[in-house]
Amino acid sequence: MELNIQSDISLKAFNTFGIEEKTNFLIEVNDNETLTEIFKKGIFEQQFFVLGAGSNVLFTKHFQGYIIRMTSKGITARSEDDHVYVTAKAGEIWDEFVWYCINNNYAGIENMALIPGTVGASPVQNIGAYGAELMYVFHSCEAFDTQTGTFTTFQKEDCNFSYRDSIFKTEHKGRFIITEVTYKLSLTPKINTSYGAIESELAKQRINEPSIADIARVVSKIRVEKLPDPSTVGNAGSFFKNPVISLTDFQTLQKLYPTIPHYPMPDNQTKLAAGWLIEQCGWKGKAYGRAGVWKNQALVLINRQHASGQEIYELSERIIHDVQDKFGIGLEREVNLL
Repeated sequence: MELNIQSDISLKAFNTFGIEEKTNFLIEVNDNETLTEIFKKGIFEQQFFVLGAGSNVLFTKHFQGYIIRMTSKGITARSEDDHVYVTAKAGEIWDEFVWYCINNNYAGIENMALIPGTVGASPVQNIGAYGAELMYVFHSCEAFDTQTGTFTTFQKEDCNFSYRDSIFKTEHKGRFIITEVTYKLSLTPKINTSYGAIESELAKQRINEPSIADIARVVSKIRVEKLPDPSTVGNAGSFFKNPVISLTDFQTLQKLYPTIPHYPMPDNQTKLAAGWLIEQCGWKGKAYGRAGVWKNQALVLINRQHASGQEIYELSERIIHDVQDKFGIGLEREVNLL
């Protein structure tokens, strides 16, 4: 097959920050045969980066290599007892996939409605929100090995999932390209309202017995109120991970800051709200040149006025420094820096 390789392409339309940078080459992948052909031509031996919806990346300079953009589409489902195994191609938009499942009464991902990105990216950082995490519904994924040119299947136990992390971000970072993901969802919904904001919003709307569609709508409403729309304000959602610290360190911190928001984690650890830490340092709603911090959620960095990726990076550096200085906690970026 003949590869369609585009040269000297602007990446502005392919990243939700709206950063104006270019790549030497761009290849769109809508089937497995294209990946095999890319391998045969030796392109994976050069610099490359796999891009989905561009919602978790910050381009800080011209990309000297190949952007591999996953655009494959398709969803299939197979029922078994009280469960259904739903397989989606990597290029499916995550929120559209969530609503496909809701409309078919497949339960388990409704709390993750409106998370930006594609299906293929979902296992990489074990996406999660509002009391739900991908690892609890993940069954398996098919991935292309850029080192051997073969396709392999990863089961849940192979992926080393943890908070916003997986084997695809650690020891296998950059090696495998996820081509499709299979989720194990339920045909008997178990409604999850454990996240406080969901319960209060349901009460406000006087919904006493919510459906999975109600949960998705409420979660979407909460997200829209907190997060800017990338089509009007460039952003990548949560820029930083919520830090996880030891229970001992948390107890020391709590004596100094009694109202600090916290969430118990396994193994005597505690998760803190990065947005709260950043807000306490005075950054919420603050402009930084052409970049800034969103007025409704300090976890979100924004492109205010045609900012460069470097400006947004410098802002993140300032925030990391201030949080470290005030709380002794190191924030980790959630976005990929290129």
